[in-house]
Amino acid sequence: MAVSSSASNPPARKSRVFLRWPTWLAAAVIVGCGVSMAMHWDDRGLLWIQEGLESHADKVESVWLPDYQVDIDAKVLPGMADDEASDVAFSPQTRSLFAVMGKNPFLVELSLDGDVLRKIPLVGWNNPEGVAVLEDGQLAIVDERSHDLTVVKIDAGTTSLNRADFQSHDLGESENSNKGFEGVAWDPALQRIVIGEERPPRLFVWNHDGRGPLTGVKQVLPGAELDLRNLSAVGVDPRTGHLLVLSADSNMLLELDEKGEQISFMTLLGGFNGLRDTIPRAEGVAMDDQGNLYMVSEPNLFYRFRKN
Repeated sequence: MAVSSSASNPPARKSRVFLRWPTWLAAAVIVGCGVSMAMHWDDRGLLWIQEGLESHADKVESVWLPDYQVDIDAKVLPGMADDEASDVAFSPQTRSLFAVMGKNPFLVELSLDGDVLRKIPLVGWNNPEGVAVLEDGQLAIVDERSHDLTVVKIDAGTTSLNRADFQSHDLGESENSNKGFEGVAWDPALQRIVIGEERPPRLFVWNHDGRGPLTGVKQVLPGAELDLRNLSAVGVDPRTGHLLVLSADSNMLLELDEKGEQISFMTLLGGFNGLRDTIPRAEGVAMDDQGNLYMVSEPNLFYRFRKN
């Protein structure tokens, strides 16, 4: 009897192992899906396929983000660790950058190498999240908390800006009141201001010549499909007119054509595009007239990318 019982034990153990493997497989699938969502591979998979279908001519005529490599990686903006860098814009007039800080509101002018040139306090703003350089020394500043856009004017002698001195324009309520309007950019070719809503991520345009008073109302940009979890900032390539849409939650930068159709993308994870580490929270993007790409990240980091 003892021999018979011993002989039957191995099949029983095999049976228990066989019954457990579906549980292990299900756990592996759940973990895999969780990792995929955390790394946003679901956002990128379709885009990789779409990029592979682009013709050589389309790539030449676009920004084509996969060809960019970082050459200034996570440069610290000194003394701004508690200020939360929120956006950046290129000025062709001064050949410098203007970044906006959201937590303690002020503008900072930067060289194209990310060196601090001057700081300009923003008096009366609550939570400035977007900045765009227009024409004739004008800047557009979007305040997420106030749901408005203010056009200001600066010059070499400006030391402070008071919101009460300029006209503000109501952007209306966003669909998610806690995730309002985050980005703004100037499109000189199509004479329009591009405005980005954080969540759900959407793009709006406001026709404007970049000089005179802002009139009319913003309109939804039709056809813009944003495979992103949120929108952190928008930029415009002045050479092609293509839009750049940044997402901190998806760790991704999208290139769209002027109609809002996706062209290319760049992941902001460590190990890609020359990045040593993942960009912590990418909040601002800009491109200059030479095709150089700039980003700022919370809390106080500066990046520059150049095309190979």
